[in-house]
Amino acid sequence: MAKRTKPSELEMQILSVLWENGPATTRQVMEAMPDGKKRAYTSILSVMQVMEKKGLLTHTNQGTAHVYKPAQSKRRVLKPFMQKIVSEVFAGRPAALMQALLSETSVSQAELEEMQRLLAEAKTVNREP
Repeated sequence: MAKRTKPSELEMQILSVLWENGPATTRQVMEAMPDGKKRAYTSILSVMQVMEKKGLLTHTNQGTAHVYKPAQSKRRVLKPFMQKIVSEVFAGRPAALMQALLSETSVSQAELEEMQRLLAEAKTVNREP
């Protein structure tokens, strides 16, 4: 992301597929899109080609197929995005973001346990010496 280009919603979905599943062809990405919308292969391919020009993706060739992978880490892309949401939507309060997440989405018991583990881990990392 040389220019610090903010990914669009569709670009974020494509990145999420690649971060979750690893390098993939356009067809594999298309089939794994999290919103489940049916899109033309050429639409996803065009977006991924633009993402490569923006510095969000890179590709290698495997035979005749292009295999894409993120050019940036998930953390690098999400950090400014999350900071902006916390700042602009939740008045700088991460706890308010978590409260909204818990009240506005379905969270399984396993996800709650994972959140508790992450909170406990954050407490030990952020503890003053």
